[in-house]
Amino acid sequence: MFTGIIEAVGRIKHACEGGGGRRIRISADLATELAPGQSIAVNGVCLSVELAAEQEFEVVAVEETLRKSTLDNLEPGSPVNLERAMRLQDRLDGHLVLGHVDTTAPVHRIRGSRLYRVQLKRAHMPYVIPTGSIALDGISLTIARMADSSITVSIIPYTYEHTACSAWESGRLVNVEFDAVGKYVARHLARPGDPIPLP
Repeated sequence: MFTGIIEAVGRIKHACEGGGGRRIRISADLATELAPGQSIAVNGVCLSVELAAEQEFEVVAVEETLRKSTLDNLEPGSPVNLERAMRLQDRLDGHLVLGHVDTTAPVHRIRGSRLYRVQLKRAHMPYVIPTGSIALDGISLTIARMADSSITVSIIPYTYEHTACSAWESGRLVNVEFDAVGKYVARHLARPGDPIPLP
């Protein structure tokens, strides 16, 4: 489990098919603090560390993870948001993030600001509320505005400078994880027999 507060920005060093999915090597200063078997969120996707060295580590994203996320699009040099799993004694500065990506969606920067509009499917709108929480590429963000099938988030200067969102360009796909509590509530309130719009 994670908080959506990014600890570091790493860089993709190498990516290839292997291990039943895509093996990804990432260079990052926090690699020295990792050990095989530990969980780490890479752009919001919970992965297990397979190898850890002085300045880099390796993870494997399996087929289902690649289908639901943007990890298959990462190329050498791409920046990625990194967060280690939270500890029970830590402060929860963001919100509860599972690292289980629900979908991907295009993000569009609103000219002249640090507001970003994210185009969602209508079926996903029940999972968002005004000023609610959402994780985009693993970043815990607050929903500033809502429309029929889109949301807008505001990126504060600190987040812009300390995450990979500074590389977001209009039309780029980002990983989206809806608030887990909202998903449970939507499922609980669904009437028996009604189809539940799962992300």
